[in-house]
Amino acid sequence: MSGYYYGWKSFDEDEDRAEKPRRFGVTEMRSPHYTLSSSHNVLEDIFESMGQFVDGLKFSGGSHSLMPKPFIEEVVKRAHQHDVYVSTGDWAEHLIRNGPSAFKEYVEDCKQVGFDTIELNVGSLEIPEETLLRYVRLVKSAGLKAKPKFAVMFNKSDIPSDRDRAFGAYVARAPRSTEYVEDVDLLIRRAERCLEAGADMIMIDSDDVCKHADSLRADIIAKVIGRLGLEKTMFEATNPRTSEWFIRRYGPKVNLFVDHSQVMDLECLRGRNLGKSHRSVLSSSYFLL
Repeated sequence: MSGYYYGWKSFDEDEDRAEKPRRFGVTEMRSPHYTLSSSHNVLEDIFESMGQFVDGLKFSGGSHSLMPKPFIEEVVKRAHQHDVYVSTGDWAEHLIRNGPSAFKEYVEDCKQVGFDTIELNVGSLEIPEETLLRYVRLVKSAGLKAKPKFAVMFNKSDIPSDRDRAFGAYVARAPRSTEYVEDVDLLIRRAERCLEAGADMIMIDSDDVCKHADSLRADIIAKVIGRLGLEKTMFEATNPRTSEWFIRRYGPKVNLFVDHSQVMDLECLRGRNLGKSHRSVLSSSYFLL
């Protein structure tokens, strides 16, 4: 692909990027939610034009449960042809109501269709920690990868007003009026136990942590990465400015989950190490064949 150029990064200048499968700098993208034919065409275009920059594809929100099995199998097949793993989204929690055996059947169904990774939304599952660990082991015993997803929630009254906020930082009011609704240290300990049980990656939900670049909880992010490490942690980046913040702060090796429309902009940021402003990247983005 030596004839391609995107903004300021040449595609054959990948000195900062390891070959797939990558342990660091993983880019997982959200599957497009259009009609089946449109989604298939969009994915095909992404795989053909920038498949080398995509590590994983995620069917978010249990969308795979609404799709015909042959369609999912075809998407999985195409993804694997480009060395892209395929992950489920939030859906396992809806099956727990049917009893313990329902989750095992779900894992087997995912394996049969061709999924590589099963995501476990810890907040939505609402199960005891030992049960969560048992589910992680069950996923691993089936030969699939387990990706528990954690969300940090805190009292919104403790967020300072806009005039007190700094980009990428959190200025706490003193004294704090309440404790976290979800203790961060407890969350990290649960994530550590999941990793000990065999989990391959810990996903951190963007809500209340990194959904908006001007209200990022840099302290929580630093604590999570400090305890779990870059290799085992993936953050949801809901917009280009958030992706830019992560790359600037933690470099190209940070693992991020982004929308399919943001893959190329994220790769440009990774290639620069300290990427340029997302606005200039977006304005100068183009292909030359």
